[in-house]
Amino acid sequence: MPGENLSRDEARERAELLSVDGYEVDLDLRSALGGPDGDEEAAGSGPRTFRSVTTIRFRNARGGASTFADLVAPGVNAVTLNGSPLDPAVVFDGTRVALEDLPEGENVLVVDAQCAYSRTGEGMHRFVDPEDGEVYLYTQYEPADARRVFANFEQPDLKAPFRFTVTAPEGWTVWSNGAEESREGGVWRFAGTKPISTYITAVVAGPYHYVTDSYSRTFEDGTTLEIPLGAMCRKGLARHFDADDVFLITKQGLDFFHDNFDYPYPFGKYDQAFVPEYNLGAMENPGCVTFREEYIFRGKVTQAAYESRANVILHEMAHMWFGDLVTMQWWDDLWLKESFADFMGAFSMVESTRFENGWVTFANNRKSWAYRADQLPSTHPITADIRDLEDAKLNFDGITYAKGASVLKQLVAYVGRDAFLEGARRYFKKHAYGNTQLGDLLSVLAETSGRDMTAWSRSWLQTAGVNSLTPVATYDAAGRITELAVLQEAAESHPELRPHRVAVGLYRRDTDGSLVRYARAEADVAGPRTVIEELAGAERPELILVNDDDLTYCKVRFDEVSLATLREHLGDITDPLARALCWSALWNMTRDGLMPARDFAALVLAFAGRESDIGVLQMLHSWTRTVLTQYAAPGWREEGGRALAEGALRELRVAEPGSEHQLAWARFFSSVAASETDFQLLTGLLDGSARIDGLDVDQELRWALLSPLASHGVADESAIDAELARDDTASGKRHQVRCLASRPSAAVKAQAWAGVVESDALSNALVEATIAGFAQSSQRELLAPYTDKYFEAIERVWAERSIQIGVVVVKGLFPALQDDPATLAATDAWLTAHEDAAPALRRLVLESRDDLARALRAQECDAAAEAAAASGTGI
Repeated sequence: MPGENLSRDEARERAELLSVDGYEVDLDLRSALGGPDGDEEAAGSGPRTFRSVTTIRFRNARGGASTFADLVAPGVNAVTLNGSPLDPAVVFDGTRVALEDLPEGENVLVVDAQCAYSRTGEGMHRFVDPEDGEVYLYTQYEPADARRVFANFEQPDLKAPFRFTVTAPEGWTVWSNGAEESREGGVWRFAGTKPISTYITAVVAGPYHYVTDSYSRTFEDGTTLEIPLGAMCRKGLARHFDADDVFLITKQGLDFFHDNFDYPYPFGKYDQAFVPEYNLGAMENPGCVTFREEYIFRGKVTQAAYESRANVILHEMAHMWFGDLVTMQWWDDLWLKESFADFMGAFSMVESTRFENGWVTFANNRKSWAYRADQLPSTHPITADIRDLEDAKLNFDGITYAKGASVLKQLVAYVGRDAFLEGARRYFKKHAYGNTQLGDLLSVLAETSGRDMTAWSRSWLQTAGVNSLTPVATYDAAGRITELAVLQEAAESHPELRPHRVAVGLYRRDTDGSLVRYARAEADVAGPRTVIEELAGAERPELILVNDDDLTYCKVRFDEVSLATLREHLGDITDPLARALCWSALWNMTRDGLMPARDFAALVLAFAGRESDIGVLQMLHSWTRTVLTQYAAPGWREEGGRALAEGALRELRVAEPGSEHQLAWARFFSSVAASETDFQLLTGLLDGSARIDGLDVDQELRWALLSPLASHGVADESAIDAELARDDTASGKRHQVRCLASRPSAAVKAQAWAGVVESDALSNALVEATIAGFAQSSQRELLAPYTDKYFEAIERVWAERSIQIGVVVVKGLFPALQDDPATLAATDAWLTAHEDAAPALRRLVLESRDDLARALRAQECDAAAEAAAASGTGI
């Protein structure tokens, strides 16, 4: 990545000089076909390239000034500035085109380059389908990879109209942001766009399967908006593509946003491309949204998967206004699009689709991502300090997305829904096709709400950390509350106490044993102690739930009575959101070393089988796997794993045949299977000698069942290859690579390590699959030699590989399974010896170190519980 970074100061200086009138980009992609398909660079022939000719019309504010255009390419054929040729060998250094002594006023730059196809999901990604040999292309740029496809000024505040022309192989179809204007002889010309940033331009090309529909909206003034809809995927996935549901969610979302934003969708058509080997969930390219193709389901999945897809579709749609129409000036204010899209995705989904319980998923799943990120040493305010592009890349995190969305949910409770939406409407109209900063949004919200947004912003957007809220109640002789106070605490590292709009719920068991709410009060919690006056005199509760209805962003704690109630009656809570909030609070206690890991596992075994919300159940399964592999005392892992496998199998057998709960328990059972009996059942389900009534062992489930057999040495290479023969597809290849790398063999581990650390031959998807197979919790001793190798390699990997692959390798290969103080010491030693390493690299290592230290603290808590139980003293 040397030379590819761009600093905020450089961007600011360039924006003061330049304004861009338009781009004309001409790409010749015929080279995507033909020639060898392999590691061209390893073969000595250099990367596979395509021709990219870009004309940029721009204005310069200061005569004689110098600046640069961005381009990351293997070579440049020609550069022309205002009709005069420039020597590429002089002006192009591999990442920038120097522009010296610019005249004031209008300028025209033409760059004719040879750009490289990507195998890392950055720039113009090229994928060869192993099933049929077809080649598929798509672009992915955020935050700054458009420069890998065409020369540009790569920063969000130099917006301009774009006009793309693409020459493609015969038989291909091409899409871009604008509508198709013409096609002739393989040359596709697209309409010019509205002014947009470089990072949201897009090209998708190949023999994609394409389905169309349309959306129509008549407004109060009698005008009608017609939006052509399209959806595409690889031909090999066409039989699985439920485009009707994609279009249904799309139309429901367009209805919602038009109802609430009072600004018609501004980008013409609305195509949605589901593409292979995608690094992200999706990307909000206006008129040509891209998604990871895993959102096309090859087998049976739960409703949680469909809900997740709907949320992503609506998240990206919200970006058409928050992010595309109005864009942040620099990546400091990334939250101005991502926090809003994350919040509006959930908000619109709950109010306009069949997924009416979306706030349950938000509370249980999305916010857990935020809570983790906000307790890392790298936590940052929602409005972050982004010095350069490497910083920006790492700030697509749980703070910017999920905490930001949680805070906006709190903001709606603070200013009111109507004031919030009216603020959004004014924001769009005032700043359409422009760029904004924090103050621009706060000013319209202050107008519409009449509240002081400065103090709110200072507490919620400009400080880091998460507060804990704990109820403390006193009672009179009759058992009624004399006072109920909420105590607010903050970590020493981030001591800010914030204003919280919260609901406090009181729960008790009904005559049928159900745990139900009988009293509720909303209040503004501020400072270290707040009395909830409205609940004085209420009858004694069995459970006090602070942040009932999930209005604010905080860690919920319990008083001793409430915690005892949950240990016995968690499954009796009838309200799914309240139950999810309790599960989330208990999980946070486990992560914080306040609840023994085995106790959390026991709660899952006792109550998860009664969980009605499938998304919550699957989240519990994920958390419980973490409990077993990271937070449980090492001496309890075998016993705990056996108990979890037995419990999972029990729930699997009693689940309703054919239900999504049955499927979830089958997947969980396969992930914790560890005994010979477990493996015999998995083998039987695969070969047909065993059967569980109603369980459809489709191809995706077959891979899930095979995975533990491979990692425990029950299934060998021939069995894995035989499974690939059944499923010789791109998805099957990823599963095969993961299973092969998971086998318990020193030679296998060495090969996997070399494949991702010593070579760049693998695509991004296969790097991820290899790493996923490499690190198996049942193979700690086998993986021990790689701790030293990791710290020896990561600085070189970071320097030599793209930032995306660097992140995947540094995070994925950290020796987290060597969970002992020695690994912590080795990490600290590397950090001490590499204080001058790239800040983004140090951040990744610091985060992994923090996760490891947290795991060790949780293990101490769990071991203390074990010791207390052995001595009979309790904990």
